[in-house]
Amino acid sequence: MRSPSTIEFSSGDINFLVSTVDPDLLGRIDSISSDPEFIESMMEQGAVKVFHRIMLLDENELTTSITPRFLFEILLRTARFELKNRGYTIERSTSMKVPVFDSQDVVDFMENREVIRYLADMLTSFTKIQSYTIPLRVRKGFWRRIRFNDMDIDSLMRYCQTVEEALRFRTYKRIADLCLFLLGIFPEHVTPVISSSFSGQTGSRMFGRMRRSALEYAEEGRRFYKLAAEHEDSSKAGLTKAFWILHEQFDLAKKPLNYISENLIQFKKVKIFPSLS
Repeated sequence: MRSPSTIEFSSGDINFLVSTVDPDLLGRIDSISSDPEFIESMMEQGAVKVFHRIMLLDENELTTSITPRFLFEILLRTARFELKNRGYTIERSTSMKVPVFDSQDVVDFMENREVIRYLADMLTSFTKIQSYTIPLRVRKGFWRRIRFNDMDIDSLMRYCQTVEEALRFRTYKRIADLCLFLLGIFPEHVTPVISSSFSGQTGSRMFGRMRRSALEYAEEGRRFYKLAAEHEDSSKAGLTKAFWILHEQFDLAKKPLNYISENLIQFKKVKIFPSLS
């Protein structure tokens, strides 16, 4: 995990931030760009103001004026700010949306800077989807090609079964992230519950061939964050703490994403995540 002293945004992001929050400081842009604590303070104080400016951008400006990483951190901070003034979050049931009075728990969860950074990175990773093909040795002299992509849980799980444990870290992380992403940003594509009527049916190929309920995605997400946290590469990546937090508080982690999806980017999701449109 990056340290708090790491600059995380492009020069264009910082210019957008300063020109929105305090244009009088544009003359100091060079010194501000090398001061992560000052940038952090501006992000905290001006996130909502920056969000409202971002929402006025057209599709081309949205992709050229700022980076996805900057956009998602602004969205997460805006969600946290607005949830402070809202006494509840919304959960979906089979037939309705149900208010749950846990917004303060969500706000407390998001006070952790590591959480915001991780979630912003995670969301950024879904703006582009990649597919892979790897050769798999079935027996001596005979190989089979295995295809998988970043948005297909089933193919990612099959990949884990074909490689040794030392090579599974990134895939553990991706499966867990995908479960959280779907439940948080695209809950409308997730079946609230599984009933016998769904047996044998095929879900969206993008999200895997096996239809899963919201509960099952949550269970898989927690399980794979735990597997990622326990993997030897987790500490090397500096992500062990973040993985354990997400494993233990998975249900809270999806709440700010739900809020972003339904209240902040409802009509821009397909522009922000074009690979899913």
